[in-house]
Amino acid sequence: MKNIIYKPTSIAPLVVFRVLFGFIMFVSVMRFMLNGWVDSQYLMPRFFFSYYGFEWIKPLGEVGIYAMFIVMAITALCVMAGAFYRVSSSVFFLAFTYVELIDKTNYLNHYYFVSLVSLAMIFLPAHRHFSIDVWRKPSLNVSKVPYWCILVIQLQLALVYFYAGVAKLNYDWLVEALPLRMWLPPNAHVPVVGSLFEKVWVAYFFSWFGAIYDLTIPFFLFYKRTRSYAYVAVIAFHIITWLLFPIGMFPFIMILSTTIFFSPDFHQGLINKLRVVLQRMGIYRGSTPKEYDVTTASRWVVSFFTLFLIVQVLLPWRFTLYPGKLFWTEQGFRFSWRVMLMEKAGYVIFHVKDPETGRQWEAYAHDHLTPMQEKQMSTQPDMILQYAHFLEQEYIKQGINDPEIRAEAYVTLNGSGSRLFIDPEVDLTKEQDGFKHKKWILSYKN
Repeated sequence: MKNIIYKPTSIAPLVVFRVLFGFIMFVSVMRFMLNGWVDSQYLMPRFFFSYYGFEWIKPLGEVGIYAMFIVMAITALCVMAGAFYRVSSSVFFLAFTYVELIDKTNYLNHYYFVSLVSLAMIFLPAHRHFSIDVWRKPSLNVSKVPYWCILVIQLQLALVYFYAGVAKLNYDWLVEALPLRMWLPPNAHVPVVGSLFEKVWVAYFFSWFGAIYDLTIPFFLFYKRTRSYAYVAVIAFHIITWLLFPIGMFPFIMILSTTIFFSPDFHQGLINKLRVVLQRMGIYRGSTPKEYDVTTASRWVVSFFTLFLIVQVLLPWRFTLYPGKLFWTEQGFRFSWRVMLMEKAGYVIFHVKDPETGRQWEAYAHDHLTPMQEKQMSTQPDMILQYAHFLEQEYIKQGINDPEIRAEAYVTLNGSGSRLFIDPEVDLTKEQDGFKHKKWILSYKN
């Protein structure tokens, strides 16, 4: 195994990945800004749902948050061009991850993926060929790197796909074809094939195909003889899901990232073509690369990536430490590549009591939250708890000492009837967030 991961291989796949990753990140950041989502997600809210342990991360205000997105755009371009690479990749990772940690309302699997990949890129020598850094310092130029430099990105992608498939191995997805039985019929207006989306068998086909695709596609991508066919399937799968569902940039991120499975010759061909274009434009100056640079194979970096991947393998299984139906309690749900697996909706009324006077009244989430925040909070227990604590502080500011706050929450999962979600007798101001099981979440009963 040691001989395999340290085997010298062409740096070309890593270079092309750097260019594509930087490019798609720049497009994503600009799209986010141009769509006005900086305002709606980071300036309009009065309250932000922090991640446990990251409560200290706060928004920077209008100037600060826009500056952060501008920094992300600039550093994404620098990563793409391999300019001041170590600094630019580090700053991009810190800026992107900071923004995503501000409010878990905005959690998406592909944001998590971007944070992981951008962290990995800091330690990879992706700038040591065909880059501005090499143009500035020709001695950096290398033609080969240890295979683990390519393998770590390939394995990260394989984990995303495989665990997305494992997550689909549940009763609702395979036996009931839910939630696709609910999601596909609204697409009946699609030309030519739209009427098929109203057929139940189509929902079952999509459900089973999706599970099989996710579970097997990494293996087909690793295998040379099936790689080209697998990549066609990757393109088709992600384009179809993009057309049918509002999933943003995720399909394009995966389509471009998955090219790293192709052979070094394929990537070197792309670099050669781009090099010719840049030479004709008079903006490229080449240098002779070294054959192999052993410093990129330092043991501490390999140890870091070993731990990095072990965490990725184990983290999705933490849900087994909690009782109850995962999609109902959502304990151990995030950071586990569970992509588009459920349709969940709910509403919450908070009952407030002043223990000194006995006065009682109701509080509603829309008084302080944006529509998106209210929607997400209504089905996620940790966010309901956080909002109850926020209300507690608001009422304390108004002179109400030690207010009692209980939640009357009803939730529907995958089209099932609305069920009571939170124990309405529990004063949430006395409960604390954490990794322990939240006993005040009522069990899901069929």
